[in-house]
Amino acid sequence: MTTTWIAAHRTAVIDPYEGFQLFESRGFADQTLRQTLRLAGGGEAVRITLSNRYGKEPLEIGGAHLRGDGIDTPLTFDGAKAVTVPAGADLVSDPVEQPVTAGQVLTVGLYLPGDTGLTTYSAVPYDTGHAAPGDQLTAPALRDAEEVPTGHFGIGADVRAPEGTRIAVAFGDSWIEGAATTPGLDNSFPAQLGRRLTRGWIVNQGISGNRLLTDEIGEHLLGRVDRDVLAVPGVSHVLIHIGLNDFGLPGHIAFPEPGKPPTAAAFIAGLTDLADRLHAAGLTVLGSTVGPYRGTVYDGYDSEAGQAVRREVNAWLLSGDHPFDGIVDVAAAVADPAEPERIREEFNSGDGLHVNDAGAKAIADAVDLSLLDL
Repeated sequence: MTTTWIAAHRTAVIDPYEGFQLFESRGFADQTLRQTLRLAGGGEAVRITLSNRYGKEPLEIGGAHLRGDGIDTPLTFDGAKAVTVPAGADLVSDPVEQPVTAGQVLTVGLYLPGDTGLTTYSAVPYDTGHAAPGDQLTAPALRDAEEVPTGHFGIGADVRAPEGTRIAVAFGDSWIEGAATTPGLDNSFPAQLGRRLTRGWIVNQGISGNRLLTDEIGEHLLGRVDRDVLAVPGVSHVLIHIGLNDFGLPGHIAFPEPGKPPTAAAFIAGLTDLADRLHAAGLTVLGSTVGPYRGTVYDGYDSEAGQAVRREVNAWLLSGDHPFDGIVDVAAAVADPAEPERIREEFNSGDGLHVNDAGAKAIADAVDLSLLDL
C-alpha cells in the first residue's frame, strides 16, 4: 500500500505582538512545557509540527518528548534531540514509527532552556497545558507545575496514511476553534462533526477573534488561506464560518465610541474571493451562515450596524446566489426560535456570543454529510 503524510491535527496561531489582544500572551524560560492534542485520524507513523512563526528570536528547544497510548519516546529533528528554530520558521520532527489511531491523545513535552520571549500561540488548545521549572522531559509527572490555558508553538501532527486519504479543513473563527466548549473533550463543532464521518476526517484551523477582512486577532482569512488551508496535506474540502468578529469587533474595540463594520457588499466580495481561490485549487468549499450574537455581554459588540450586515450576508448565503458548493445553516441550528438573533438558552455558553458543547453538537448535526464526501 502506498502511503503519504496527512494532517491529523492542526493549530492555527496568533502573533503575540498584535496591537489589540483578546488573550494574554506569554513566554517561557528554563521550563518544561507539556501540551496535548487529539488525532483526528490514524496512520502507521506520526510526526509533530512546531511553529516559531511570530517569534522575534530563534527558539531554542533543549529536548522534546512524545507520550501517548503505547508511546513514550524522545522526539528528534534530523536526528538531533536539541534544535534551534529560526524566527519566522516552522519545524517538523522526524517520524515516530509507531501506529496511531483516530481519537488518540498525545502529549508533547518541550524543554525550553532559554528565554523564549513572547511565543507564537493559540487561544483554545485541545486541553489545558502545564509548565514546570527546569528539565522535566522524562518525569512521569511534572513537579511544581502551573496551568497554561493557551496553546503555544502551534503544535500539530501528521500521520502516514494510505495515499488518497482525504480530509476537510475547518477554517474560521471561535465557532470553528471551539471557544467555550469543554477543554479536553474535543467538542468543537468540527470535532463533533468529524465523529459523524465514515471516512476521512477534519482538522481545525479556527482562531478565536479572527476576521475575514482585517488582521487582529490573527491574520485575516484571506491572508492565511495559503498557509492554513492550501498547504495542509490531504485537504480536499473546506468548511468556513466567519463574520462574527468582522461585524462585532469594530464596536468592541472602539467602545464606548461606535465602531464601523464592513459593508455587506465588501464582506460578500471577500467571501467570494475566498471561495474562488479555494475552488481554483480544486477544493470543495462549504460556507455557513453567521451565528447569532444579539445580547452578548461584550461591550459594543452587538451594534445595529453589525446586525444589519449580518442579516444581509445571511440572506445572500441562503438565497443560492453564492459561490459555495453548499451552505451549513449554522444560525438556524442554534438560534432562539422566538428571537432568532439570539442563541437558544440551552446552547448559550453564558456570554451570548459562543455556543456550549450542546450548541456545537447541534451545528454538527445540522451538516448534510453528502456535502463532505471524503
